[in-house]
Amino acid sequence: MNAPALPAAETLRSALATLLDGLPPRQAAQAVDRLIASYRGATPTDAPILRDRADVAAYAAYRMPATFEAVHAALEAFAEAVPEWAPGSHADVGGGTGAATWAVSATWPGERGVTVLDWAEPALAAGREIAAANPALREVRWQRARIGPSLALDPTDLVTVSYVLNELTAADRTALLDTVASAAQAVVIVEPGTPDGYARVIEARDRLVAAGFRIAAPCPHSAACPIVPGTDWCHFAARVSRSSLHRQIKGGSLPYEDEKFSYVAATRLPVTPAPARVVRKPQIRKGQVLLDLCETEPALRRTTVTKRHGALYRAARDTDWGDAWPPAEDREPEVPEVPEVPEV
Repeated sequence: MNAPALPAAETLRSALATLLDGLPPRQAAQAVDRLIASYRGATPTDAPILRDRADVAAYAAYRMPATFEAVHAALEAFAEAVPEWAPGSHADVGGGTGAATWAVSATWPGERGVTVLDWAEPALAAGREIAAANPALREVRWQRARIGPSLALDPTDLVTVSYVLNELTAADRTALLDTVASAAQAVVIVEPGTPDGYARVIEARDRLVAAGFRIAAPCPHSAACPIVPGTDWCHFAARVSRSSLHRQIKGGSLPYEDEKFSYVAATRLPVTPAPARVVRKPQIRKGQVLLDLCETEPALRRTTVTKRHGALYRAARDTDWGDAWPPAEDREPEVPEVPEVPEV
């Protein structure tokens, strides 16, 4: 995907380090282990998992950097499809500590009305504290709300729903998607890059299309996904830099990790999706690059770009998993149709 928004990511890491002041790394690591076990179980929609500040601080350090990078990658792909548009208002449903609000401000700089809705009051309090480090987020409304059939949303330009659908029952997911579709001009949904996460994204995609939305990304079309259910799943990866504290809490040694995620970005706005999307990591071989593409038809196809293709080959060598193909500068310009002039 696109390169991480380094300044915002660095500011976020610094704010998280401040949030963790006074919490021993061992206690934070134990809280992370417990939270992972809770999230892998059956999660009730009316009882927040994040119970207190220690839970929230550990969760934020463990998940916020990865959530930020995944949502930012999805938003960047969306922004490429609607280049003249920027949201004037944003609602982050189930936003917790607000990672998606950081990603929106990194994609479209400037101030806007923002509301973060979540059931866990400690998460909202921590999100407010972390957001103080980001001037664009100092006026965010942090509002406690149950994410389910009773949720009400004011009309808003952009709604993000990241890593939330897996916590809801099927009926609650349907109710939430209908609420979001009735309130938003644009919707970006992100889920884990697993077969189950992809299935939830496709369910959301189908419901948004049925409600009149057009798909902006990652798909180059709004038709049915060409992937046969049960045979594969569409997902992408975002590179996440790990701070020393992050490595300590997660028990990792590498200075980075790759966050796998599935997503859909849909809108009621006029949109120009990519002609194709790279849906697997490109295979670079001697004198050629193999690209697995989802195309407009819709169809999945592997294409081979060789040195004979000149500039396109050089572009292919720089192309990442999740990028649009071909790059915008290598696309053939559309030739407007010239109406026929009747002979006199």
